[in-house]
Amino acid sequence: MKELYFEDFYVGQKFASVGGAKVTAEEIKEFGNKYDPQPFHLDEAAGEGSFFKGLAASGWLTAAIVMRLRVQTVPVAGGMIGAGVEEIRWTTPVRPNDVIRSEIEVLGVRRSQNRKEYGVVRTQTLVYNQRNELVMRSVVNFLAPVKSEI
Repeated sequence: MKELYFEDFYVGQKFASVGGAKVTAEEIKEFGNKYDPQPFHLDEAAGEGSFFKGLAASGWLTAAIVMRLRVQTVPVAGGMIGAGVEEIRWTTPVRPNDVIRSEIEVLGVRRSQNRKEYGVVRTQTLVYNQRNELVMRSVVNFLAPVKSEI
């Protein structure tokens, strides 16, 4: 896949992840145990008695999986350098065996004021499960190298 530079991005441009990422119960529990040890991320029975009415992935696990999808879908030259998250919303719990996919839209592009060799790309990412339910949305900025400055 061709690496993308700042000049390759434009407002309205869309990218869709190829395939998706299956989220397993084991992955949910492992991540929960290590990074977000709340009962509804660790145990099915505890999850049943919770707000989520079942085992649910941590939103941070979902965000990490979405980062992998973003990097696989939008191959920024030199890597996707984060420049800030403006918004993140988890709208539907991710459950064991859900397969999530992402759709990314470029909302804005501008040259960096501090680093002339980079541009800032502002994107919205919508994340869906296999039932086409929106599970997460975010607005994220990343840096992309300016090809003409290399």
